[in-house]
Amino acid sequence: MKDDFLWVEKYRPQTIEECILSSDIKKTFQAFVKKGEVPNLLLSGTAGIGKTTVAKCLCNQLGADYYVINGSDEGRFLDTVRNSAKSFASTVSLTSQSRHKVIIIDEADNTTPDVQLLLRASIEEFSRNCRFIFTCNFKNKIIEPLHSRTTVIDCNVRKDKQKIAAQFFERCRDILTREGIRYDDAVVAEVVQKYFPDFRRTLNELQRYSSTGSIDTGILAVINDVKLGELIGALKRKEFGVARKWIVSNLDNDPNAILRTVYDSLYESLLPASIPQAVLIIAKYQYQSAFVADQEINLLAALTEIMVECEFK
Repeated sequence: MKDDFLWVEKYRPQTIEECILSSDIKKTFQAFVKKGEVPNLLLSGTAGIGKTTVAKCLCNQLGADYYVINGSDEGRFLDTVRNSAKSFASTVSLTSQSRHKVIIIDEADNTTPDVQLLLRASIEEFSRNCRFIFTCNFKNKIIEPLHSRTTVIDCNVRKDKQKIAAQFFERCRDILTREGIRYDDAVVAEVVQKYFPDFRRTLNELQRYSSTGSIDTGILAVINDVKLGELIGALKRKEFGVARKWIVSNLDNDPNAILRTVYDSLYESLLPASIPQAVLIIAKYQYQSAFVADQEINLLAALTEIMVECEFK
């Protein structure tokens, strides 16, 4: 599939100015660009908020050669670091405008502590002509020696939420207009609100919904809030097959949103003594959802554990 077919690639920002970020975070990155140099960075934040895009924008604006390695590619990661990345980092670019090359380690929190120790050694070994930018969803999964050798920037949306959501809504409208898609503002706003702040997921969903050439109220039935009555009943009766069927029919919804909705229903559904156990189960599987291979299995495992371990009213 060509990159220019995917909206997330076709309309990926090319400069920090184009990125939708909190104002203070954007100023930090713009300061790096103005200075003409970037330190070793650790960019943390939830999936889809633009960490990798920021890293690439910094490289583009600094005129730096860069090399991207995905931490989720566990089978080849070590060989890539030891061979290809080492070869890249140890040579000086003759065409780059930047003083340093950059290696981007995407999803670094999916690597093991042993691999992270190897990366720490690489930071020190190639410090003269190479910088490292790590991205992660969970910075607590990054070892302290990497924290101490990087500038840690939390990219999560903690303030300016309404402003950022409004900017992304306008970005979505612009993309839909460029693609010649008819759309209803209220429906686009609902999609943005449903997946915020996961910009990547939002664009992917809008592209999927737009396959008919329009985005209108006809898709609202697809993106409506999760209805839990049938699921809670199945869990209470310990009907595994019914619970699995419910999950399959609701896979269009964000698994974390489903778990959040289950969490919101705990006081109505469970005996008081079971609520703490259910909270721990939900927290565990929400954490795992950021890096599991199959979201359906992860969600089903969470609900199965609640079904087995908790007592319903």
